[in-house]
Amino acid sequence: MRIPALSVTVAVVAATITGGAAPAAADTVLSTVPLEAGTGLHHNSATVTYERVDGAVNSVKIISLKAYSGEPDCVWVEWNDPKDLGDGWTALNSEPPCYGGSMGETLNRIIKAPKGHQLKVRLAAYHDGGIEVIHKDIAKL
Repeated sequence: MRIPALSVTVAVVAATITGGAAPAAADTVLSTVPLEAGTGLHHNSATVTYERVDGAVNSVKIISLKAYSGEPDCVWVEWNDPKDLGDGWTALNSEPPCYGGSMGETLNRIIKAPKGHQLKVRLAAYHDGGIEVIHKDIAKL
C-alpha cells in the first residue's frame, strides 16, 4: 500500500516541478536595442539586451551589452539617468572599447526612473582624450 502512495506522490511532485518551471521561463521577454553612429572609420555600434521589471512602473533590467568602436574613437553605452548631475547620462559599460576594439559585458543591472521619464540608452563616441560627443545614437527602451 505504501509503494503506490509513494509513486503517486512522486508523480505529483514531479509534475508540479516541471509544470511550474515552464511558465516562468516563458514569461521572460528579452528585447534588444541596436545603436549605430558614424560612418567609415568612425562607424561605432552597440547592442543592449534588456527585459522589463515585473510590477515596476518605469524599470528595466539591462541583461548585457556589446559595443564596437570605430578606428579613432572610444565608445560608451549610457542611459539617461535622472539622478546624474552632469550631462544626464550614466555609463553602462565599465570601460570603453577604443581604436576599433570591441567589448561585451553581462550586467544584470536594474535601471529605473520616475513615472513619466522615458528610459533611453545611447551610444556616445568620443575621439581619444576628447570630452565632446562626436557621434551618437539614442533609442527608447
